[in-house]
Amino acid sequence: MAPDVYLAAYRMAQEALTNVVKHAHASTVELWTTWTVDGFRLAVADDGVGIGAACGGGDEPDGHGLIGMRERVAAAGGEVTVGVGLEGRGCTVEAVFA
Repeated sequence: MAPDVYLAAYRMAQEALTNVVKHAHASTVELWTTWTVDGFRLAVADDGVGIGAACGGGDEPDGHGLIGMRERVAAAGGEVTVGVGLEGRGCTVEAVFA
């Protein structure tokens, strides 16, 4: 994989973990990576308070950190999705690089 993919994945993980510490009030956070023949997947999930519609709340999440993650990952050819986190609580932020 290209160096920009590694850097984008690292920065996304860094920002997602920072967001968990600052905002989630989570007791558990998990980070995992998956390599397949089709590409690379990175996810950070927590059991905190969640954010926006993607995690069962109000509007679509669009904080500066999430926007930056989406832009950085897209520039490296990937896509970010946000969904419900661990045990139906919190959030999962996932990047897929094909």
